[in-house]
Amino acid sequence: MLSEFSLIDRFFARRATAPSPRHQHKSARPLGIGDDCALIAPPAGHQLAISTDMLVESRHFFPDVDPRALGHKALAVNLSDLAAMGAAPHAFTLALALPRAEEAWLEAFSDGMFALAERFDCALVGGDTTSGPLNMCITVFGDVPHGAALCRDAAKPGDDIYVSGLLGDARAGLGMLLGEWRAPDDSTAVQWRRALQWPEPRVALGMALRGVAHAALDISDGLAGDLMHILKRSNVRAVGDADAVPCSDALRTLPDPARRQCALAGGDDYELCFTAPPSERKALASIAERVGVALTRIGTIEASKSGAPALDWRDSQGAPLSLTLQGFDHFHAD
Repeated sequence: MLSEFSLIDRFFARRATAPSPRHQHKSARPLGIGDDCALIAPPAGHQLAISTDMLVESRHFFPDVDPRALGHKALAVNLSDLAAMGAAPHAFTLALALPRAEEAWLEAFSDGMFALAERFDCALVGGDTTSGPLNMCITVFGDVPHGAALCRDAAKPGDDIYVSGLLGDARAGLGMLLGEWRAPDDSTAVQWRRALQWPEPRVALGMALRGVAHAALDISDGLAGDLMHILKRSNVRAVGDADAVPCSDALRTLPDPARRQCALAGGDDYELCFTAPPSERKALASIAERVGVALTRIGTIEASKSGAPALDWRDSQGAPLSLTLQGFDHFHAD
């Protein structure tokens, strides 16, 4: 039977601290597993960007989820936070509670996690394991040049509002698994499930947006709710074109109310939402081509005359829409 330390040595210490060319300088190279604390430092002229996310069984994932997908997603949602700030990944820690130390499960989970970590040059430098209900908490460390981080409080009247990629497939996948609707065919079911379980953090895009975008965040709890965070922090309002929000042909097979709910308030997209001045439209088209991610303009930032942030949705003809949209809330979700 695996002990705590044999579990760590076998599944997590194996690829934990290999330095990359970007971190070869002694002051920036992480010291990780094997000591009581990890030691990390950003490159000269950079700031650390730090984020933590927790995934809990039956709240964030189903008990029968593919452990390889779970390992991927556990790290991906944290890398997405770095992307939203324009930060480059550096290192991460993992705290893992397990009801049982099952070797096959741990092998698959760690494979999924490390495959993503190696793609983004992000070293595991420490953490903790214990017995308990299945949940995992990752803290990720990145670096960003001083003064270049993308924050939520920098949106300006006149800015365009953009989103990356496609929205809503992850929520469609959740609805499919919950029995709210059925996928029209097997390929759509695979697409929706993959969107839910294998999100792609937009790290390259976030770094490319430095100096171009004003405000940014990642879409984790649904576009409508997350965009409101920018509006509140920036003390502005917005007008959004609900029909411009990009979604897949697969999502369009759902009835309009369900499609809009998924795309505008579904959550688990982990795409970026950001604002930028109209003068940057040509630069953004070039960035989209360079990083291989579609960018779609979905609205405009306006001054808040009343002093209260607000988000008004309209259709493609400019007609106001009466939509009741609420992002995911961990303490009020069914």
